Amino acid sequence: MSRVEDFLTSVEEKEVVQAIIEAENSTSGEIRVHLEAHTRLEAMERAKEVFHQLKMDNTKDNNGVLIYVAVNDRKFAICGDKGIDNVVPKGFWNTTKDTIQSHFKKGEFKQGLVEGILKAGHELKVHFPWQQDDKNELSDEISKG
Repeated sequence: MSRVEDFLTSVEEKEVVQAIIEAENSTSGEIRVHLEAHTRLEAMERAKEVFHQLKMDNTKDNNGVLIYVAVNDRKFAICGDKGIDNVVPKGFWNTTKDTIQSHFKKGEFKQGLVEGILKAGHELKVHFPWQQDDKNELSDEISKG
């Protein structure tokens, strides 16, 4: 893997975006995926920076979730805002990370992202169910850096 553009095919990218849309259909939570080639930081530290850069910490209910992937480094992290971190079960992000990692190890990058997104969406639905006045606060597209 040498380029972010090669990490997912255009069809796989659409499937990941569709998973985000599906996951967000029943929650006020916001899920994003960010891909970049390399980071000099620890994955979680960089994920927190990207979380802020994408303005994910500006959602109404503080319930954004970012799945960050440094493609060439083979690192990823899941970063949740304080609203969701305060209510998910202890170890939730680790089990979500394990789900993604088990697919990544087999080269199933799209499937890992899709399952991680749907798992996060299910938990968001439990704690932040969709309300009549909810709006999509953030883009569902994969961001790249």
